[in-house]
Amino acid sequence: MTQSLLVTGGAGFIGVNFVNHWAQAHPDHTLVVLDALTYAGNRASLAPLEGSGRVEFVEGDICDSALVARVMSDYGTDTIVHFAAESHVDRSITGPDEFIRTNLQGTHVLLSAARNAWLSGSGCEHRFHHVSTDEVYGSLTLNDPPFTETTRYEPNSPYSASKAGSDHMVRAYHHTYGLQVTTSNCSNNYGPYHFPEKLIPLCLTRILDGGALPIYGDGTNIRDWLYVADHARGIAAVLQRGTSGEVYNIGGQNEWANLDIVRLLCRVLDERFAGDDTLARRFPNAPPARSVSSESLIEFVTDRAGHDWRYAIDASKIESELGFVPEETFESGLSKTVDWYLDNEDWWRPLL
Repeated sequence: MTQSLLVTGGAGFIGVNFVNHWAQAHPDHTLVVLDALTYAGNRASLAPLEGSGRVEFVEGDICDSALVARVMSDYGTDTIVHFAAESHVDRSITGPDEFIRTNLQGTHVLLSAARNAWLSGSGCEHRFHHVSTDEVYGSLTLNDPPFTETTRYEPNSPYSASKAGSDHMVRAYHHTYGLQVTTSNCSNNYGPYHFPEKLIPLCLTRILDGGALPIYGDGTNIRDWLYVADHARGIAAVLQRGTSGEVYNIGGQNEWANLDIVRLLCRVLDERFAGDDTLARRFPNAPPARSVSSESLIEFVTDRAGHDWRYAIDASKIESELGFVPEETFESGLSKTVDWYLDNEDWWRPLL
């Protein structure tokens, strides 16, 4: 069915990794990226694909209904993959308005445009895929079972509440209007092109520059981690084999406490410096450049307001129904991530 994809937020972290995956797997498909290029969107991430003519880029806001309708008409869009979102919990606490506007209103604009184009207009085969988060389910204790697709929604931050609202809007458009939709709720992602405000790229780049590694509270909060390329594969599986109206949880089956993640990252970087003399010259402020452990940079800071204790994904549905399992362990994915940041300083350095 899928021939022409509109990828919202495709210049952002997860979006660009999906665009790269789809462009390689389906070189004959039309790929259009719509991105407002806010602070976390980076058109440079798409440069290789744009330069080869495999991706068309449109700069714009998903809340601009006229623009969305025009782009869908111009490119004959039959599939929307909706990544565009404000996603940083800390920013949602200090400024929730933009989260409501982008995550809830923006999703509604896209759904309305899709309904007009696909149900009132061409009547073509179509799919609206909505990318969401495990944070809509709330927080788990240490002994709670992981989130399933039927776990009750209990969002605890303005970010997760805005995503929960958008999830419900997608569901409503399917049940009320018959729009063909799927939703995926994923665990924490990591990997190439990750904006350096999130835990792993923040700590990675700070180690290289000799900056403090801030750990909320005592560092024992637990997250499930998914390598971003695996997430892209999971979304592709839902688009190709998923059932309309269904929700699929995509997780990495990798639960780690925040402090343990940072310590592992420190060890990996210490090993890289020990095995490559050029790194000390490139990053002279990094502790391992002076034969000092990167862990010396760890600092504990005041905990985040309303900090969820634990997230964990039960991904048995997507595994059993669609045959998807992650390819990377956390250790192998983190190793690839470190190597990518060491090889791509020209990408992340201007963002600091």
